Amino acid sequence: MAASTHIRRVGAPLRRLAIGWRTQSWPPHSRLFVAGDGNRWAIADDAAEVARLARGLGIQVGPERWIARVRNQSVFHTSQFTLIGLPFERAGNRLGVAYLHGRPGTPGHPEFDTCYESVRRRHAELDRVQVSNRAMEELVLGTGIAAEKVFRIPIGVDTARFRCRDDAMRAQARLDLGLPESAFVVGSFQKDGVGWGEGLEPKLIKGPDVLLDVCERLRREVPELLVLLTGPARGYVAAGLERLGIPFHRAQLPDLDAVARAYRAVDVCLITSRDEGGPKAVLESMASGVPLVTTRVGQAADLVRTGENGWLCDVEDAEGLAEACGEVARGAELEAILNAARETAESCSWAALRPRWQALFRGFVTMEEP
Repeated sequence: MAASTHIRRVGAPLRRLAIGWRTQSWPPHSRLFVAGDGNRWAIADDAAEVARLARGLGIQVGPERWIARVRNQSVFHTSQFTLIGLPFERAGNRLGVAYLHGRPGTPGHPEFDTCYESVRRRHAELDRVQVSNRAMEELVLGTGIAAEKVFRIPIGVDTARFRCRDDAMRAQARLDLGLPESAFVVGSFQKDGVGWGEGLEPKLIKGPDVLLDVCERLRREVPELLVLLTGPARGYVAAGLERLGIPFHRAQLPDLDAVARAYRAVDVCLITSRDEGGPKAVLESMASGVPLVTTRVGQAADLVRTGENGWLCDVEDAEGLAEACGEVARGAELEAILNAARETAESCSWAALRPRWQALFRGFVTMEEP
């Protein structure tokens, strides 16, 4: 047993050295390595989509598990916190990173200051930065980084997976989740508790306190209100809804296909965040044919037009958010809004965003272009 343990301990450094030697022996920047954040959550899905899209552009994509030892290749991090939030070395690589959210000076989030300061000091060592919205583009450019390195590309949506629902799909989704047909269901698709456990400590940047305020106001107008909570670490909101006497259903969804099916069951998708890179629920709900009510955060501020393809409210405006949800509950004319929302989602599908990613990869990694 001791001998096998020793072999494993010796073997790991040797494998790391072998990866470095092998990647260094390849033509420079001939392979792309896409990094997630180590969690099986939203960033992991983004990393998989970026890698798939890159392969479709004729780029050779290496295994993510090699990233720590890659040499002289091209590495793209889909979360800023796995690169610029930490000390990093180029190791001969070209480095790209998604800088999606986090304003310096945000209370309780010193990591936002760290990221911003890191880019300000070391932007010459970064070759590509993806931002998902106009506000973050302005923030990143404020570091002094060269404008030609910064690419505004929204967080995309898979419109084949998130399909526009019909009445039969809605009924089946409610049946699968055990939701009453008569309820007005508010869907909340996020992670708004600290950590990956129960999440009793609120992650205030996601606005879970605002969510509770909105639901309390909405309950006065909509007696059959029911809240669908998906995602991990929702304990704070669940406890708050229980305290308020508002019915809710907490669904642990195993994969993205299950998330797509859950959207079909809700009457409105509600986003109450104070800061976001996406959020992904913006385009997912639009693609699914679900009315969207959201705060003015992330790419929602660029994509949502009140009364045209959804409802956009100021951050912390619980009254406005509740009023918008109430408008949906009162039977607002939705056909034109949902059609426009679907068009917005299709314009930001991963397939539609391919030319923007192609522009980002050009000159960053070898690409077999026509």
